[in-house]
Amino acid sequence: MFELLFYFPAVLAGLSFAYAGICLLALFRFRVRLRAKQSWKFRPPVTVLKPVCGLENNLEENLRSFCWQDYDEFQVIFGVHDNADSAIPVIRGLIEEFPQHDLSLVIDDTIIGSNYKVSNLANMYRQARHDIIVVADSDMRVCRDYLKIVAAPFEDAKVGAATCLYSGRASGRLPSKLGAMFINDWFLPSALIPAVFGRLTYCFGATMAIRRSNLERFGAFDALADVLADDFMFGRLVHNQGHRIALIPYIVENVIDDPSFKSLFLHELRWARTIRSVEPYGYAASTITEIIPLAILGTVGIFVASGSFVYAGMFLAVAAALRLALHYTISSTVPGRSTANPLLLPLRDIMSPIIRLSSYFGREVTWRERDFVIQSNVRLEPAE
Repeated sequence: MFELLFYFPAVLAGLSFAYAGICLLALFRFRVRLRAKQSWKFRPPVTVLKPVCGLENNLEENLRSFCWQDYDEFQVIFGVHDNADSAIPVIRGLIEEFPQHDLSLVIDDTIIGSNYKVSNLANMYRQARHDIIVVADSDMRVCRDYLKIVAAPFEDAKVGAATCLYSGRASGRLPSKLGAMFINDWFLPSALIPAVFGRLTYCFGATMAIRRSNLERFGAFDALADVLADDFMFGRLVHNQGHRIALIPYIVENVIDDPSFKSLFLHELRWARTIRSVEPYGYAASTITEIIPLAILGTVGIFVASGSFVYAGMFLAVAAALRLALHYTISSTVPGRSTANPLLLPLRDIMSPIIRLSSYFGREVTWRERDFVIQSNVRLEPAE
């Protein structure tokens, strides 16, 4: 009877194998949507809100991708809090570069809550002219057909909001490559499961599109002023109104630029604690996404219980095959974007459970070089 306990890690690893299989199926189904030819005839006027803070690497290229859209009528509003923000010359250069488009810059130091990004959005929103509002982070990059695809779901009156997944592209350094691997190999497939097999109830920060009527109904950006997971709550509030959140068949490119392992760790720790705060049970259950660490524990358990190197080796081989299949399927789904080296997979798979365990020891997060505490009501407060 005691020997059966050694099989428990193998059972958990078996669940992670099933998870990998479901992810592969979700990726194949979503890839069909990505590659389907569409005309995208529904093109309502759109306002894009771009909150900016500081001169990030690749900022000009990222912002430019939103300015040269192949779209009939759109407005892009850039927003910063500080008149001395180093990104302002870049933004003004883009406004001069595209005089044919409706581009503008809002400089406003008004703060409505602890989430400064949301305050920035609230300041920009006052100048929004159109009924479809698109919010996209400053480190995202898109192609020219982006707005055509984002606006299309709103032809359905039941759609209140729309969102899309994102993949990671590293800027070159090892920490950035590991950060891109986290997005590509962990976030992207896990995010697809509820989106493909269920009903999406939240948004992703890569793109949050919404009807003005739905936004105003829950109090606009003021309702998110103190929330860390603003993208999650953004979608949840629309879902609570009884409207559908559409998953757009498009993958935005997230340019990752973590200059050090410390910045990467703090970045991913903030993500982990954010998810744990809004979905504690789902976050705990997502332990099964750690395929290789669980497989190693399961392999040790099988060997101790059975004494067989053959069974233990076969178990570990299945895990490795599934992990590689998932990695290469993701790379083929977003061709040309993945900068990950398969040789880095072991290091990445060691880091992930360390960050997961660390997320349970504290509620502090670092965001834009400021320290905050996530309260039990999912509100964000500055750390003392």
